[in-house]
Amino acid sequence: RHAPTRLRPPVVGAGPGRHVAKILSPLPAEWPEEAIDPLLKAGTLRIDRIVSRGHRTPACDWYDQPQHEWVMVLQGAARLLFDDGSSCQLQRGDFLNIPAHCRHRVSWTDPSVDTIWLALHYPAVPIEGSDSG
Repeated sequence: RHAPTRLRPPVVGAGPGRHVAKILSPLPAEWPEEAIDPLLKAGTLRIDRIVSRGHRTPACDWYDQPQHEWVMVLQGAARLLFDDGSSCQLQRGDFLNIPAHCRHRVSWTDPSVDTIWLALHYPAVPIEGSDSG
C-alpha cells in the first residue's frame, strides 16, 4: 500500500497544548485516494479523520489490524465488507466497533459527496459489554 493522502483540517484557534480544528471543513474537488489525517495520538490510542469520495479498498486487500477500531460516519455513506461474507451499510451518525483482527474492507463510499469518518484505534483488550473481546 502507498502512503495515504493528508488533508489536515484547518486550525481555527490555538493555545498551549490545544487547538480547535474544523473536522467537516471543505475539501479539494478531487484527490487521488482516501485521505487519512491523524488528529490525536496518546499512548496506544489514535484518532483519525478519514475522508472518502467513491474510494474503496482494493478487492484483494483486507484490513487486519492488531487493535480494535471504532468508526463513525459523520457525513456521507459507506459499506463495509467482512471476510465472513457479511456487510454493513453506514450512514451519517452510524457507528461500528470492529474488533482486532476482524478482516474487513471498504467496499463502497458515496461518489457524490465526501464521506467523513471518525476512527478511534485502541488496544485489543476485552471490550466491556461485548462477546468479541
